[in-house]
Amino acid sequence: MTSERDRFDRAIVAFDAANARDPNRERVGGVERPRELVYAERMSAMQQRYAPDASEIVRLAVRAQHIERWKRPRSDFPMDRIGYLTWRKRLYRFHAEVAGGLLRDAGYDDATIGRVGALLRKENIKSDPEMQLLEDVVGLVFLESYLAGFVATHDGYDVAKFNDILAKTGRKMSARGRAAALSLIDLPDALVPVVRAALESAGAGNGNRSED
Repeated sequence: MTSERDRFDRAIVAFDAANARDPNRERVGGVERPRELVYAERMSAMQQRYAPDASEIVRLAVRAQHIERWKRPRSDFPMDRIGYLTWRKRLYRFHAEVAGGLLRDAGYDDATIGRVGALLRKENIKSDPEMQLLEDVVGLVFLESYLAGFVATHDGYDVAKFNDILAKTGRKMSARGRAAALSLIDLPDALVPVVRAALESAGAGNGNRSED
């Protein structure tokens, strides 16, 4: 009989094998690697730093957050607000379906598969503590590993636009997550003031949201 540890390890191997097929590449330490595999590894590493006691459900969802994302490109949908929202909804469902099949192959039961799928579909995002934990990890990874690149490739955006993006990121995070963004992760010195201001603003405007 497969032990719980073996089952978890098999699921992670399967997730990583799927993401290793990403045709898009990111240079890390001078080596070109599959972009979504790099992202998945960063997500797990951040979860270990931020919430090392997270449940197995959260650890699985963290690793599968962007699984096979390249198969549902944004360009397949209209480049407007409705197209964006439709893409996001279908993308979340796609991630849940792919992860669910791999979890089943690894030996997980329907209850676990359903719970991981709910997190990947972003259900009960404002009331589910595990969903909030996943969103905190997502935000921290974005701020530490992708914000600088985003700024560099969007030089047409003004300060107000960047502040709005950062504020939206902050509103998805808990108070604990926003605090970690200013103490746990590494940010370029030039971005620290704007990140701090945006996250503080998000916290001030988030008073009605349940937070940890």
